[in-house]
Amino acid sequence: MIDETTLKVSRKDLAMTLFAALLGWMFDGFEMGLFPLVARPALRELMGAQATANIGTWIAIIIAGFLIGAALGGILFGWMGDRIGRVRAMVWSVATYATFSGLCVFVTAPWQLAALRFIASLGMGGEWSLGVALVMETWPSKYRTMLAGLIGAIGNFGFLLIALMGLAVTKVITELGTFLANIGLPQSWVDALLANSGWRMMLLLGALPAAFTFVIRIFVPESKRWQHAAATSPKNRIRDIFEGGLGKVAIMGAVISSVALLGTWGSVQWIPSWADRLSNQVPTAKSWAQIWTSSGAIIGCLLGAYLAQWTSRRLGYFLLSLMSVIACSYLFRAPMVYGNQFFFWVFIVGGLAASYFGWLPLYLPELFPTRVRATGQGFAFNCGRVLAAAGTLGAGGLLNYFHEDYARMCAVISLVYAFGLVVIWFCPETKNRPLPE
Repeated sequence: MIDETTLKVSRKDLAMTLFAALLGWMFDGFEMGLFPLVARPALRELMGAQATANIGTWIAIIIAGFLIGAALGGILFGWMGDRIGRVRAMVWSVATYATFSGLCVFVTAPWQLAALRFIASLGMGGEWSLGVALVMETWPSKYRTMLAGLIGAIGNFGFLLIALMGLAVTKVITELGTFLANIGLPQSWVDALLANSGWRMMLLLGALPAAFTFVIRIFVPESKRWQHAAATSPKNRIRDIFEGGLGKVAIMGAVISSVALLGTWGSVQWIPSWADRLSNQVPTAKSWAQIWTSSGAIIGCLLGAYLAQWTSRRLGYFLLSLMSVIACSYLFRAPMVYGNQFFFWVFIVGGLAASYFGWLPLYLPELFPTRVRATGQGFAFNCGRVLAAAGTLGAGGLLNYFHEDYARMCAVISLVYAFGLVVIWFCPETKNRPLPE
């Protein structure tokens, strides 16, 4: 057992740890929110006349590649975090996704966009598991529910932030072009950056987190729990999460994560593109849809974590699944027109779909001991992304089959929430238990 007095952290270090993790999760949401906003204008420019027939397929391929990359990155950087430390690994993960997101501005073909988004997602997937491990190990256990809610909420604030930026770019695109020309950019560069709703400018914003790596490296303290585990235990191996009875836990963690991720990426993430089509391509439709989705998601993440604390981990997940099935069935199956009713149900569905991402940061760290916590929760959460990627590819096929009818496609994919009603009862209950050492 660890002497708890050795784990005490100063208020300054607690604040810096939380600040760094929250910024990281915010930028994760920022990165994930980029593509739904730029997908259709970007691919229409890159594909030309072929866009009409193949746009659904390419959107699905790029999203699936992003999810698979995030899954691999979660495992890779999670392993690095258990081996070299949470903070050092986090620096590399943030630098990876910031750099390769920014490079997307230079793409000239859909496959290039897919490749760069894949590499960027390696770092994004790693940052989530590293930040969760660092904060949950550093802060006292009585704050875990609050922290879990914040983890999900701040990620969705990143979604909201990029949607607001997208709305701003749409509103001031002429003035922005004048500004860029005045600071010396060649007119050909300005025209390329701002063409087709300014999608290249939006992708360039993905490089913003690069400066954040310096904050992490200089000011954020390492987890004392990890330091103790690293000093007293053998070096971790990825296969350790399948030994000593952890194998079933890791697999079940991946399954319950898959329900949340497939529901989000296979249906909810397509709402901005649906809004664009539903509104007959009103320039601000995608941004407004994402603003309402993200606003609901921020509230949903906070409530998802507290629901698990007010009830239990398993009952909380069951209730989230039940409400998600009902709300998605109405949004995607009832007749909808672009307007206030549409935005209201987008807000509700966005909140319910995202509530899992307040629940998961509370539950997954409670399944694994410190020595393999980042690896284990990285595997569980990000293997869910692999299954979600497969589902997203299926969604792209359905979208083409339904002639770009987003509502019908989302109605089918969102039925995955019904699976969550059953599978959660095969998972362990961890409420009121300390983090395993």
